[in-house]
Amino acid sequence: MKSLQTRSLRSFALGATAGLATLIGANAASAVEIEYWQYIFDSRVTAMNTLIENFEAANPDITVNQSTFPYADYRTRVAVAIPAGEGPDVVQLFYGWLNDYVEADLIQPLPTDTFSPERIEAEFFPMVQAMEMDGAYMALPTAVRSLALFYNTRLMEAAGFEEAPANLDELVSMAEAMTQRDGSGNITLVGLTTGMTAQDHHWLREVLNRQFGAVPYSDDYRTVTYNTPEGVDALEFYASLEGDAGVSVSGFMDEPQAAFRAGRAAMHIDGSFRIGALQSTPGLEWGVAELPAGPDGTQSNYASYWVNAITSKAEGEKYDAAVKFMEYITSDEAMQIWLETVGELPARPSAALTPENTADPIYGPFIAGLEYGQATVFADESAQRQVLVDAVSRILLEDQSPADSLAVAAEAEQAILDAYYAE
Repeated sequence: MKSLQTRSLRSFALGATAGLATLIGANAASAVEIEYWQYIFDSRVTAMNTLIENFEAANPDITVNQSTFPYADYRTRVAVAIPAGEGPDVVQLFYGWLNDYVEADLIQPLPTDTFSPERIEAEFFPMVQAMEMDGAYMALPTAVRSLALFYNTRLMEAAGFEEAPANLDELVSMAEAMTQRDGSGNITLVGLTTGMTAQDHHWLREVLNRQFGAVPYSDDYRTVTYNTPEGVDALEFYASLEGDAGVSVSGFMDEPQAAFRAGRAAMHIDGSFRIGALQSTPGLEWGVAELPAGPDGTQSNYASYWVNAITSKAEGEKYDAAVKFMEYITSDEAMQIWLETVGELPARPSAALTPENTADPIYGPFIAGLEYGQATVFADESAQRQVLVDAVSRILLEDQSPADSLAVAAEAEQAILDAYYAE
């Protein structure tokens, strides 16, 4: 009898073990892993880690692995990995790169049953409509961003200023008062940062041009229209910050934001994505204001965003998991987490335009800028940026007149647009 019981227990144990192994095998087989890629920006990586943790808790059968890369290498890594069947299933890209990613077949349209154009146009800020192609959206943002003026409150108070500049004239006069030089006349503290490879090419293109009365492009962004007397005035104003006004030096401390974070710049124009980094800078006291208005009071802003897209590599169950992940990272909950962690603004008005957010002294000026912001539709963002970099360099380094330099820039950029749209 005892031997029979022992054999029975042994058989039950073996059966249970086999059943457990089968169950574990089934769970392992049903688990899906997908890859998410973005470039290295500490607060953005932190925010995505939080979103991934939340998503995996709600979807225990899906694992999301995040990989990050230096910005300088990021686009190359993506372009090489996906065609080889490797790399991300969901990828983050700058909205201005969309055409490049579509042409290279790196991403695929979002499913219209989940992301219908009608729903997106009703629930997101209008600027995201640049992501629609042939009746489907190619990508969607978690957050959008605008520009604003950061200012060092200690330097402002020391100079006797109680409020940020309201217009461009005040911007220049206040910058002059706060610029500091050594005994040899070299600038040791800039009144205002400048740097065309940072955000200033956007400030010049979409903000200063419009404030001086120029329109940068035709409505379809296929024709350059800034080569006018008003456009010359805008370019001349920007170049004068380092020239006649002498309130700045391009490349001061290598990067404009680095100078501001180090307390060596009184004012700095940047995007809302900079908030997280500034909040973690010990000893820095700063505030935010809307961009100064133009000579006639015109307000303008540049609105931009990074988007997430499903890559052409994602297929089958990985594709289904990627769609679920996209649904979560474009939700109101995800957007509020991104705002609080990174400082970038929710892409949905329902999440952005809450009383708490609009009244916030840090977020509020950026949210206000969204109301009159323009999102440039780029053919080749890098090449179009370089056109304006070169335009300023010709004035400051080669002593070319603003009118002549702008004419060269307009011709060069039109060639870029013509070549792209001809294809």
